[in-house]
Formats: sequence, structure tokens, C-alpha cells
Amino acid sequence: MGIAADIAIIVVAALFGGLIAQKLKQPLMLGYILAGVLIGPYTGGITVSDAHEIEKLAEIGVALLLFALGLEFSLRELKPVRYVALIGAPLQILLTIGYGYMIGRWLGWERVPSLWLGGLISLSSTMVILKTLMNQGRMGTLSSRVMIGILIVQDLAVVPLMILLPQLSDPAAGLPVLGVAAVKSAVFLTVMVLLGTKWLPRLLALIAAWNSRELFLLSITAIGLGIGYATYLAGLSFAFGAFVAGMVLSESDYGHQALSDIIPLRDLFGLLFFTSVGMLLDPAFLLSHWGQVLMLVLLVALGKGLIMGLLARAFGYGNVVPLAVGLGMFQIGEFSFVLAQVGFSSGALNDEAHSLILSATIISMVMTPLVSGLTAPLYSLHRRVFKTERLETINLPSEGLKDHVVIAGGGRVGQHIARVLKQIDVPFVIVEQNYRRIQECKAARFSTIYGDASQEVVLEAARIDRAQQLLITVPAITATQAMVRQVRQVRPDLNIVVRAEGGEQMEALYSQGVYMVILPELEAGLEIARQALLHLQMPVPVIQRYTDSIRKELYHPISESRDDLQEIRQLKNAKDLLELTWVRLPENSRLAERRLRDMEIRRRTGVSVVGILREGEFLPNPAVDFRFLPGDLVAVIGNPTQREAFQSMADGAGGKPGEGPLFGHPRLEAPETKPTLSG
Repeated sequence: MGIAADIAIIVVAALFGGLIAQKLKQPLMLGYILAGVLIGPYTGGITVSDAHEIEKLAEIGVALLLFALGLEFSLRELKPVRYVALIGAPLQILLTIGYGYMIGRWLGWERVPSLWLGGLISLSSTMVILKTLMNQGRMGTLSSRVMIGILIVQDLAVVPLMILLPQLSDPAAGLPVLGVAAVKSAVFLTVMVLLGTKWLPRLLALIAAWNSRELFLLSITAIGLGIGYATYLAGLSFAFGAFVAGMVLSESDYGHQALSDIIPLRDLFGLLFFTSVGMLLDPAFLLSHWGQVLMLVLLVALGKGLIMGLLARAFGYGNVVPLAVGLGMFQIGEFSFVLAQVGFSSGALNDEAHSLILSATIISMVMTPLVSGLTAPLYSLHRRVFKTERLETINLPSEGLKDHVVIAGGGRVGQHIARVLKQIDVPFVIVEQNYRRIQECKAARFSTIYGDASQEVVLEAARIDRAQQLLITVPAITATQAMVRQVRQVRPDLNIVVRAEGGEQMEALYSQGVYMVILPELEAGLEIARQALLHLQMPVPVIQRYTDSIRKELYHPISESRDDLQEIRQLKNAKDLLELTWVRLPENSRLAERRLRDMEIRRRTGVSVVGILREGEFLPNPAVDFRFLPGDLVAVIGNPTQREAFQSMADGAGGKPGEGPLFGHPRLEAPETKPTLSG
């Protein structure tokens, strides 16, 4: 069956490798690489017949990954990291080439192979780093932006490296070719920016109008791979062209839909890439030269990681960013496979040097998720040793934080809570480590701290010791549990409200001592059901009993033994059935120009009039001789039936019971007073 059989073998092997990695709580790509080793040409048994063809398919995986990255990226987001990307990345490549040259000479290599080694280790793995960041939930953080900016420039540098490295014996001969490549890159970028941003979104809009999801998926795949192939024909990087195509489409109205459709295809071809990487590893060579391979890996990891971290620090990035960049970009990249093959074919690298570099590259890739995962604990240790480093804070009050609410997570949920608290003048601070969300919070003028809320130093900056409540809005259960554990060490009495998915997570969080666990899917379902029942004109008390019974079934078993929660629940139910309602008196209202005592409102309707809002002035507890005027907003308290009766009285002569702004109906004209928080 040829390549079809090879793909079937790869997919099945990758499935078992992925299951093993998942069982061991490791990134799936490590399982894919292990599967590639087992079905590679060096291990015997079931073997892929044509590994070279699989490598070609794997290039599509790299291109689709960068295409998807471009779809969720934009040129505006490169702005914060433009200097470290455009200036720092070329400097890093030159420094790493020099460092690699010294390693090669120390190993006894000749000058030309040593320079090749420097060029090969100067590139990091875009595929591995992006998958690692996604698995760790760190996409969008400032450190991830710095890494992506550097990776883009590194991928661009593949073209000049492929031109110059084979010309090491005569560097002047490669300069004209390099100049031609630079002109091609400039022309390509100009065309994409000037024409692509105008025509590609229009093309997608036309295709989307046909309402064919299959055709839409085919179109975005053709755009990404087609533009990538066009850049390849022009002598540039295939993956770079796909990335630029994604960035152009990200500016259109269909960028999010394109991203969601392309992700499954990206993951499938990404599987082929990581499996093909594993096929390159020769276990026999690794066992016979394990000392040299291990030494090369350690030298590259330490030296390159140090260069990366110091470079980020030199460009003004502090806190966790230099550490994250150093631990995330120490590995040798996938484009090194291509460059190494060129060096081997040209005779610049002998068979042993070629195998040594390939083995070190694969092992450094395998180490990336594990080493990058050390960022948080090492940074925590660093913070305990060096307590003077300042966290990045935005819009914190000059008088400091006290009796405030700490919101862990500045996403859509966290920002919505912040807007509510800001409107009612409740002090708060958001703790967030996603750089894009930090910018959104900054634009909204929210008090914000850049950092991880599970770290002690970040909680100190948020003054958790003086807070009155902690709201954890992040969806990841592991991150939530880490935050709760850290906060409990500092403030065991603090009121903590979190979100979770499912009863198992809810029970686990309650066992850690949180005050309340919210199930977003349950609350959304209940609200949709409530709106449906209201539309069917079901009585409000019946709807309330229904929603209460559902909540009791899911929330109650965990807290039924707590008398304080039962009392709170009862108070909440009483509040829902006896709530404050505002009614505006129309021009022809029966109450207009009448005194409160004359209307006998309490006797005839059952409600109590507790306030009047007239021309911006609030009059609480009006006296019996108070006279109503048209346009008054009357605040009354009563049950739904009583409020409906008062609405009928307040209407004009033609008014009917039930008409008007009742039960939170959209027609209700609420007064411009500060609302109060309630259960």
C-alpha cells in the first residue's frame, strides 16, 4: 500500500504513544516521538517503508502550525516584542553560532564543521515550543510573546543560513544569493500586506456566504498551504509563507472560525511531524556514543539557555520572562534537520557528526516540556531568595489595597466581574499572566498585577492578607487548586469563590476549604430554562422553586450539614420572592397628584412604598402626606402578586394588571443609583 500503509502505522503507533504519555501525565508529543523511534528504520519490527516521504508530509504539519499561529496572532501583538525580535534574535543567532563554534573546536572538530554546528544549534524548535506553551496554558503570556517573536525571526534566518553555510569555503560567493533572497522576502511581505489584507478577507466572505463548512475548511487550508508553497517556489521558507497568510487572515472577520476549523488538521499533521522526528533517532548510535551526545546536549542547553535568558533581560524584560525564555528555547530546532542534511550532503559534516547532531537535537526536543515546566518552581525559589524584584502593576490605587476583592484571572469572566465591582465602587485587583489580557485590563483602567496567583510573591503584591474575598475565574482545575493551596497558607479564613466543571472537581475544591464552587454550565442552563419558562408565562414562584430544586440537588449534598449555608439559602429565597421593584408613574397614572395616605396602597395592594426618585433626588420612606407626581420612580417591596397589583394601580385608566416593568422585564427603567451586591 506504500505511503497509505505508512500513515496507518504512524497513526496507530502514535495513538499508543499518546496513551502512554497521557497516563504518565506527560505531553502527547513525547509519546509521538517515542512511537516514531519504535517504528523507525533503526529498530526493526513493524517499520515505515519510506521515512523520507513521511518527512515531507511532516513539513505540512509545521506549515499548518505556523498558519494557525498566524490566525491567532496579529502584527499589533508583535509591537511589545518588536525590539527583542528584530534586533535581539539576529544577535542571539550570531552569539549562538560563535558559542557552537567554540564547542566544535573543543570537541576536536575542524573549523568548517564547527561553524556548521554553531549554525545548527542557533535555531530553536518552533513546533516543540508552541506545543509546549499550549499544553502548559502559557500562550498569550509576555514570555510566550517574546519567544514567538524570536522564533519568527529564526525561521526567517533559515534562508540565509542555507545560503551561507554551504559557501563557508568562499563566503563572498553566497552574498549575491543572499541579497536576492532579501529582495524576494521584501517583495513577498509587501504584496501580502498591500494586496492580501484586501483580497483574502473578501474571498473568505464570499465563500462563507455559501454556508458550506466543508468548502470553507478547504479554502482556508488552500490559502495557508498555497501561499506557503508559493513562497517555497520563490526560494523562501514554506512555513514562513503559511505564517504570514495566517496573520493576514487574522485581521478578517472570519479569522476565529478559520482557526477553529484548521486546528484538527493541524494536530493530525503535527502528529506526523513528531513521529518523523522519532524515526531519525538511531538507538544503536545513541547507546554507543551516549557520553558524547549527553555532553553536547548539556553544553548546548546551558549555553544557549543562558544566551536566551540574558538577551531577554538585556532588552528590559524582567520577572519570570528571562527564565521562561531560557528554559523554553534551549533546544535545537526542527529546521536543523534540514540544514544538517544539507551539510551532510555537501561533505561539510561526516557521518558521525551528522548522527551526533541529530541525536542531540531529538533529545533536546524531548527535554523541552520537562525543562520548561521547571519555570514556575524555579521562579518561586528565585523570588524567595531575591525579594527586591518589583512586579509589574497597573493602575493600583495610591493609597494601597485594603478590604478589596482579588480576582485571579483577567479573562472575559474576570473582566465582567471587575466592571460590576467598579460600578459599585468595590475595590478590587486582577491578577493575570496572559499579556493580551493584561493589555485589555490596562485599557479598561482596572487595577492589575502581572503574575501567577499561585505564587507567594504575587499574592503579597495583591495584599491577600488585607483582602475580603478571592474570586478564582480560571477554568483549569490544577491552577485553581494551586492558588487555593497557596492562599490557605496565608489566609485560611479568606472567603474563596471558584469555578469548576463537574461534581468531582467541585467536591475536590470543597475539600480544600473553598467557600463556594460555581458550575458555569449549570448556571447557564438554569438561566436559559428560566427565560424559557418566563416566556411561557409560568408564575415566578414556580420558576424559583424549580431552579432552587435543581441547585439543591447538585450543590446541596456537599453543604447540607452546614447550618450557615442553609440560613443563607433561605435568606436568598426570601430576597428573590420579596424584592425591591421600581415603577415609573405615567402621565395619566391613577396616583398622579394624589397623596400616599389617600391611596391606601398598603391595604389595597400589599406592597410597601420605601422610596421615591424624583429629578435625580432620592426621597426615602415618604411620609403619609407625600404627593405623587407623573414621572416619579416609586420603589416598592412585596411579593410578585403584590407588585403586580401595584403596577395595575400605578397605570393609567386603561392599564391592565401585569402590564409594565415587572420582574426585571427589559422595559424596566432602573434609576441611576448604585446597586447593591446581593446573594
